[in-house]
Amino acid sequence: MNFLKRFREDSSGAVSVDWVVLTAGVVALALVGYVRVSEETNLLSDRVATSISTASEP
Repeated sequence: MNFLKRFREDSSGAVSVDWVVLTAGVVALALVGYVRVSEETNLLSDRVATSISTASEP
């Protein structure tokens, strides 16, 4: 019975859970940022390529 009481009162594992959740959130935000920047960079490079290919020579 004492084991169950100590187990219920021990909160040392809760810190690990907090760090796992926090790390998962940071990783998710980094992935969203990467995808967003990657998409915009590809779009910009396509626009530049189109502009270069349609530019008239002087």
